[in-house]
Order: sequence, then C-alpha cells, then structure tokens
Amino acid sequence: MIEPGGASWPASLEHIDGPPSALWLRGRPEPLASERRVAIVGTRAPTPYGEAQALRFGAALAEAGVTVVSGMARGIDQAAHRGALRVGGDTLAVLGSGVDRPWPSGPLASELAERGLLVSEFPPGKTPRPHHFPLRNRIISGLSDAVLVVEAAAASGSLITAQWAADQGRHVLALPGRVDHPMSRGTHRLLREGAQLVESPEELLTEVYGSSPQAAPPEPAPRSACVSALRGETLTADDLAGRLGREVAEVLVELVGLELAGEVVRCPGGLWRRTERGL
Repeated sequence: MIEPGGASWPASLEHIDGPPSALWLRGRPEPLASERRVAIVGTRAPTPYGEAQALRFGAALAEAGVTVVSGMARGIDQAAHRGALRVGGDTLAVLGSGVDRPWPSGPLASELAERGLLVSEFPPGKTPRPHHFPLRNRIISGLSDAVLVVEAAAASGSLITAQWAADQGRHVLALPGRVDHPMSRGTHRLLREGAQLVESPEELLTEVYGSSPQAAPPEPAPRSACVSALRGETLTADDLAGRLGREVAEVLVELVGLELAGEVVRCPGGLWRRTERGL
C-alpha cells in the first residue's frame, strides 16, 4: 500500500478531483514510476480492426519507453496490455477490485502481476462492483499524460475516461473507425468535440510529447547470391545454378524477382547481367 505524500506516490494524482486516499500495488513498481504514461481504452467488444490497432499502439508506445495504462477489461484494454507485454515494455492496469481479486481473472491478470503492475484504490479482498469501474476511470486518466480511445459505442465507459481526462487537463485522442459501425460512434463523437485524431503511434508521441523516437536506419538487405555470383559477367541460369549448386528452377525464380527489383537484366541468348543498381 502507498499513500499520498510518500516517495512512491504518483505526483500526477495530487491535483485530480477525488484523489484516492491510498493505492494497493501488486507487481513491479517501475510502471508507476515512469515519466511517460499513456492510457489506451475502448470497448469490450472490439472489431478485429480495433483490437489490432490497440495491440499496435500498445506495442509501439511501450517500445518508445512509454508505460501503457489501461483497465484490463476484455477487448481493447487487454489488447493494449498484451501489445506492451509482447515487446517487453511496461504496462499497468487500474482495477475495479482488490489487486488480489483481479477481474477479469485469467492468464493476462497473472502475467500483469508478474511482468507489469496491478493498481487499485480498493483494498485487498474487495470484489468487483459495477460502480467501481467508473470510479477507477478517473485514476486511469489521472495517472496518464494522455488518453487514447480506440473504439467505443455511443454510451461507453471509455467516454467517461475521456471526460475525466479532459477535466484533468490531459490530452484526449481518438482513432477514427468505420462510419457505419456502432463501435465508431463514441470515438467519432469525441473527434467532433475536439479530441485529437491520430492514425499512428508516432503522431500520438508528437502530439503529447513533442517528438517521436527516431527510427533506426534500416539495415542493408543482404546481397542476393545470384547478384553476387554474376560478378559483372553475363551468365545463363544454368551457369548460375551450377556455380551456386542450386536447382535451375529455383535460380530462375530468384532472377525474375531481381529483374523486377531492377538489380539484374535479361539479355539475348538467355544471359543475365547486373544492372547499375545491382552493382
């Protein structure tokens, strides 16, 4: 248990309305000490698109050193947590029950207790109650620099989290969805009301933190064996196959691909040679 004023108490909770009087923790404390935290929330009944986007954003933000915050509900929340865990990043779940009674229970709750962090203002032994979840939403947003809503119906708990975030002065962002799907109505409503539209994790990082991490330059592609074997000569596919110890059909497939990539060119008489690009 940690309390306000303690060294490990999150400073971001000091000025929200109705701050918790204590928090119970289960797991690694590092996610709570992170300098950058972003909440990803959404519907419990996502489309495949929504679930894929939550995984994508969760993984990309975690790789950028951002702690992913959510509520461990089925659907978007769990996908965001899984994305962060998949890349070995930090993630924490704010519960509507005691940390010893996580809901929903299951493998993800156990994994978060071991590799991430479970957080609750409700003491151990407290079972989940419907009114606990709207309350915990203020802590989800309060712990975060921003809240991203991936998919939400017109009446959704995720919109409550977004409203808490707006009241707390946090960034509110939303991912656009299909105009004819009910799980887009909540996010599109947020966009009409002024939420920031984002289409990529890089946009989110730039909007919230002013910059996104620089991607490492791509490693050069390994030189094709056929291109290397040509050595500036003109050779037939049979010659190349013999030189490489491979089947002619296999070499021909590779040569056609290299021709499409502009690295080799076919010459009269069934001969092949490198182009300037293949040098």
